[in-house]
Amino acid sequence: MIPNEAQNKKHWKRDIIIFLSSQTFSLFGSALVQYAIMWYVTLTTKSGMMMTLFIICGFIPTFLLSPFAGVWADRFNRKYLIIIADAMIAFVTLILAITFLLGYDEIWLLFAIAAVRALGAGIQTPAVGAILPQIVPEDKLTKVNGINGSLQALMMFVAPIVSASLLTMATIEIIFFIDVVTAAIAISTLSFFLKIPLHKKAADKQTTSYLDDFKQGLSYIKNHSFLKIFFIFFAFFFVLMAPAAFLTPLQVTRSFGDGYWRLTAIEIAFSIGMMAGGAIIASWGGFRNKVYTMTFASLIMGVCTLALGIVPVFWIYLVMMAIFGVAMPVFNTPTTVMLQEKVDPDYLGRIFGVFGMISTSMMPIGMLIFGPLADVIEIEWLLVGTGVLIVILSIFFIRNKRLVEAGMPLIQEALKE
Repeated sequence: MIPNEAQNKKHWKRDIIIFLSSQTFSLFGSALVQYAIMWYVTLTTKSGMMMTLFIICGFIPTFLLSPFAGVWADRFNRKYLIIIADAMIAFVTLILAITFLLGYDEIWLLFAIAAVRALGAGIQTPAVGAILPQIVPEDKLTKVNGINGSLQALMMFVAPIVSASLLTMATIEIIFFIDVVTAAIAISTLSFFLKIPLHKKAADKQTTSYLDDFKQGLSYIKNHSFLKIFFIFFAFFFVLMAPAAFLTPLQVTRSFGDGYWRLTAIEIAFSIGMMAGGAIIASWGGFRNKVYTMTFASLIMGVCTLALGIVPVFWIYLVMMAIFGVAMPVFNTPTTVMLQEKVDPDYLGRIFGVFGMISTSMMPIGMLIFGPLADVIEIEWLLVGTGVLIVILSIFFIRNKRLVEAGMPLIQEALKE
């Protein structure tokens, strides 16, 4: 029997501190590995095609698993799914570290580890998105998501510094082992200190198949007032974001010079911006209409993307990267909260699973377009073009009446009805 919702959330502050602490440890180790592998591939190959392959390996497995992972997040204990994902990632990272220590350090192994880690992310992402409303009262979701964004940004700020320092003083294997340790801490924290009762659908006897559950999720999206349009917007948005998200390290290497310090600098600038943005959205909460907040942030990201393709001075480039970082949590937080507030809790895992499918398929599609182009066209031109298109897309977004209505506060929406 499931306790009532109020009882579930009686100690929500303690529970969310435990949960976010575990996720912060896990993210730190993952970020160390991500930067180490990305920089290794960038500086070793200096190839847009190789960067494209790396990005595809890191996204396609998540896309393929997301239909199942979203259903799992609705059918099973979400805490256990997060633990299983962390454990799987830690295990394969440990195997990779041992393999490298034995002298077999082919670059294809790094692509393979990116693929396996993506499988873990595919399981974890919908479970994390769906579990927060189980812990946090509805009126606190924006604040908690904003704080979570700041914590993630803090780790993304610390991780490139630590990763670059370790790569200059030690070997990549050390970073792999650190990731294993941080994953173990995260798993132990969730296992022993956090108790979350099963949500209703997971507690009920399952009478439908996985495929039927997934089809029901798609039908829910199709018949929902705004989800279909919402997801179409994000499909185009993620394609256009690919150059700014993945080609900027390659651009810096080509246009401003080699060296870990430059790659570290852009990550630090972006992370400082994200920390500031997370703090801003947590304290401010955004405009009353969440769609206005998302549009405001996406316009900033479009302008910054364009600017990254124009500015000739590296320190100005870093300023633009920092502003871009500020806009990211201001955009992501209302997006997540809209889904958490407006979607039936029994469908939340599947909706986040489909959302993950869109992000993990559109990004590689973007890289399939822009990655090879980066070897024949200057990346600066790609950034200018996609920046302009993001601005245009944002204008279409804010002009859609159904989306604007969906962005209204729940109380205002209820009064209108």
